[in-house]
Amino acid sequence: MDAPSSAFLWVKALHIIAVVCWFAALFYLPRLYVYHAMSNDQVSHERFQIMERKLYRGIMWPAMIATLITAHFLVDWGDATRHYHEALWFYFKVGLVGLLVIYHFVCGYYRKKLMDNAHYKTHKFWRMFNELPTVILFAVVILVVVKPQF
Repeated sequence: MDAPSSAFLWVKALHIIAVVCWFAALFYLPRLYVYHAMSNDQVSHERFQIMERKLYRGIMWPAMIATLITAHFLVDWGDATRHYHEALWFYFKVGLVGLLVIYHFVCGYYRKKLMDNAHYKTHKFWRMFNELPTVILFAVVILVVVKPQF
């Protein structure tokens, strides 16, 4: 097997950076929802709205787009395409990434709901909601590193 090209390694590095940024936002936004739901005054409510908007639009969206674009290039890079498309673990991983994209959009939906009513859901709901990306992260890392044969 030939050594990866310099361009491939740069795209891979950018992909890892984008994934880390996206997950940071996926972890932190629902945590803000916990505190938002626990707030009782208008000043806190407005502060959380600003923080949530800036995190969602300014970090979460660009990180998701960068993750998906760099992933596309990594998968379609030369011989890797054949390798990935023959592996069942890859399809499980893609499915889990699809769930993360849905989770991302659900976070945006909930952000808008919280703007109208900070107590739309309880802080306990948000704490449970916050765990889903952690479970998916564990599964994706195991699939990518171990590459189990099903």
